[in-house]
Amino acid sequence: MPPLDLTADEVLTTTRAVRRRLDLDRPVERALIEECLRLATQAPTGRNRQRWDFVLVTDPAKRAALADLYRLGLTRPRQQVVRDGVDRGDPGRGRRIAESAQYLFDHLHEVPVLLVPCIRVQGRHENASHVGQANTWVSVLPAVWQFMLAARSRGLGTAWTTPHLHYEREAAELLSIPYETVLQAALIPVAHTVGTDFRPGPRTDVDEIAHWDGW
Repeated sequence: MPPLDLTADEVLTTTRAVRRRLDLDRPVERALIEECLRLATQAPTGRNRQRWDFVLVTDPAKRAALADLYRLGLTRPRQQVVRDGVDRGDPGRGRRIAESAQYLFDHLHEVPVLLVPCIRVQGRHENASHVGQANTWVSVLPAVWQFMLAARSRGLGTAWTTPHLHYEREAAELLSIPYETVLQAALIPVAHTVGTDFRPGPRTDVDEIAHWDGW
């Protein structure tokens, strides 16, 4: 399908986390995913090493198994997830976000395509330090976001999720991903959206977050 008639600014400001508005009944064409991947791989990457790989899961049984790992990550996490700190979100939106998250929890296995972006490493020790983590993730996350922007411009919805990473080894076994030398970054549902009229989300004013020449 041709891209939507959106400006670059509109794509950047209306690419939302889509959960309840994913079309669970409409197949996603492989050619459309490949278009988005071609654009994704134009993203910058450390030393131009292009260490990324993208696992696209369309097999119903594997989607169901991966969705089960996602649910386990939420209901029986293996690591403590710190939830304090800065939160600039609108407290009044919490209920709607919770309902949206619950919908994805219930229906993830029905989403036509589940994307698992990965990055190759020499070994998991590379992420032992903060600098190592920054060097690793900066070489894959821009490409994933670029995929999501390309998807939005083509009428596809996506959402960045990470709960399945609590069971990353099991996901690696399910998808034949070499666990010791390939890190999974996320689990991203991909589907056509119900309607394409997404709006910018509420955000903190720039004056509150910009620090010029120092904190």
